[in-house]
Amino acid sequence: MGQINIAMFATLDLVGQAPGGPEEDPEGGFPFGGWQAPLIDEVAGAQIDAAYEGTDALLLGRRTYDIFAGYWPQVKEDEGGGFGPLFNGIPKYVASRGNPDLSWAGSTQLGPDLADEVRRLRDRHEHVKVVGSLDLVQTLLREQLFDRLDLWLHPIVLGVGKKVFAGGTVPSNLTLLAPPESGPKGAVYLRYGLAGGTPRTGDMSAPDLGLGGEG
Repeated sequence: MGQINIAMFATLDLVGQAPGGPEEDPEGGFPFGGWQAPLIDEVAGAQIDAAYEGTDALLLGRRTYDIFAGYWPQVKEDEGGGFGPLFNGIPKYVASRGNPDLSWAGSTQLGPDLADEVRRLRDRHEHVKVVGSLDLVQTLLREQLFDRLDLWLHPIVLGVGKKVFAGGTVPSNLTLLAPPESGPKGAVYLRYGLAGGTPRTGDMSAPDLGLGGEG
């Protein structure tokens, strides 16, 4: 069975809206579109390249799909850092209740039962990448319809914008798959896998933790 892998870019206050550019997602009058651009360095670029190795399908929300479909088909094979041939050559699945233009080769609109459709994608593909698509990501997180979360945290705080973990996110356990990595501009790369169960609680003042006591 394949995996659904989410790739997300976020600020320290976990804003994930429009990292790539001002027109990516201006909803709500978001004033910081393109916040990630000044923070990309060679280390982060290499991490992103490596994260896409083996990707054999894309799962996208409507907004991200429209942006990609309007850009990547026009990118030449020697442009776009190698992502053009990858994105143009693999199946693209778009989660939308509307009527997206599916003229981008290999594009398919998913049916209304997202959970069932995701299970089918796992059966068809080994490595399905979810990129951008913040509204879709909310559903995947809420329904735990993912296997891995690659999260790049960037050293800025915005105070406004859509959050990676927004209202409706359910309590979940994650496991760290590899040690955190950082680059010269301060972005930290975190790789988590979805684990079973719900988070436990405890008492930090318990004697066996050595955090309470007198003084």
